[in-house]
Amino acid sequence: MKNLRKTWPFHLMLLPALICLALFSYLPMTGIIMAFQDYKPWEGIQGSAWVGLDNFRYLFEREDSLQVIWNTLVIAVLKIVFNLLVPFSFAILLNEIRKRALQRTIQTMVYLPHFLSWVILGGILIEMLAVDGFVNRVLASVGVQPIFFLGDNDWFRFTVIVSDVWKEFGYNTIVFLAALAGVNPTLYEAAEIDGAGRWKQTLHITMPSLLPITVVVGTLALGNILNAGFDQIFNLYNPLVYEKGDIIDTFVYRTAILNGEMGFGTAIGLFKSVISMILILISYRMAYKWAGYRIF
Repeated sequence: MKNLRKTWPFHLMLLPALICLALFSYLPMTGIIMAFQDYKPWEGIQGSAWVGLDNFRYLFEREDSLQVIWNTLVIAVLKIVFNLLVPFSFAILLNEIRKRALQRTIQTMVYLPHFLSWVILGGILIEMLAVDGFVNRVLASVGVQPIFFLGDNDWFRFTVIVSDVWKEFGYNTIVFLAALAGVNPTLYEAAEIDGAGRWKQTLHITMPSLLPITVVVGTLALGNILNAGFDQIFNLYNPLVYEKGDIIDTFVYRTAILNGEMGFGTAIGLFKSVISMILILISYRMAYKWAGYRIF
């Protein structure tokens, strides 16, 4: 009680945020009951028939839903891997630039795409990657046949992953640059005195210094393994690439919102949320065990 008397203004400051959290995060969770119903909007939750686990059985019986889960895993895992490797490598290269003005200019240029929404970037990519777009005109000038980047199942995943890495790698580099800023400069001085060149210093000082934060970022990313990027996929995909480009979030949007199968769509969303929660708990445990990282 003594502490509460001293800290009650801080608790009062938290009150608006807690109210918003309750209204927009916890109260809507009552809609989970739709996952166990043959939900009809005109009948509401109270009037819709109870079907138990039928929606979940249907989820694993439908061939397209299993394909969607597989697509989500493939795209999400590849995004996690390349969104670790590319920022890791880029941070090391950027750290080697000795002219600070040039370094900051490059940093600013690669950060910019992160702040553009996928609505804007999606429109740009659709125009640039069209069969008669800029990229294919450049390829045609060197004798390469036009590629249907956003309409060919074999190219769509590649396009999605590359465009996502291009958009986010500059912003993701910040974490690794912050880790490099904490490296003791005397380590480099001692290595230079011992005759180690820049490559040896990078190999034996810079890279080991980045490994702990890499482990933390990588393990925490496991919690998002079922989030393959709804904004990006929704703005880039089309019926031609549903086979390899459709993910859980876009599938839920089509089945629940467009087709009116709200009970089935809610069941898919609940399945995804439960798996994601389990993965987040596992990833935090792994981050604490391997890198000593913990929030509480």
